[in-house]
Amino acid sequence: MSLTLRTRLRLARKLRVKHHVQKKQEKPRLSIFRSGNHIYAQIIDDRNRRTLVAESTVSPAFKESGKSGGNVAAAAWVGSTLAEKALQSGIQEVYCDRNGFRYTGRVKALADSARAKGLKF
Repeated sequence: MSLTLRTRLRLARKLRVKHHVQKKQEKPRLSIFRSGNHIYAQIIDDRNRRTLVAESTVSPAFKESGKSGGNVAAAAWVGSTLAEKALQSGIQEVYCDRNGFRYTGRVKALADSARAKGLKF
């Protein structure tokens, strides 16, 4: 399978960011992944290799609203819901792992809404 140049560059950025974030394991990692139709975010504890909190536009709570999952408004909803869940479980600070995606559009909307709810990066 041949990867496009765009995909290869994203994967290279992903590895650089992931190695940098995983070196500093005192805080959990907020991992963001976006596809054409959905956006996913999870907070991961790299020491214990466990997912602590997860939210996406595939979740039943989002599906009930009947909105599209591939836009900035959906990303903002995922960020605010994830931040609420994280704060309820005692997580206040995270490192942001954008998975090689550029910090613009949906990724930025998710991060900004999580910050607005009180999650510190």
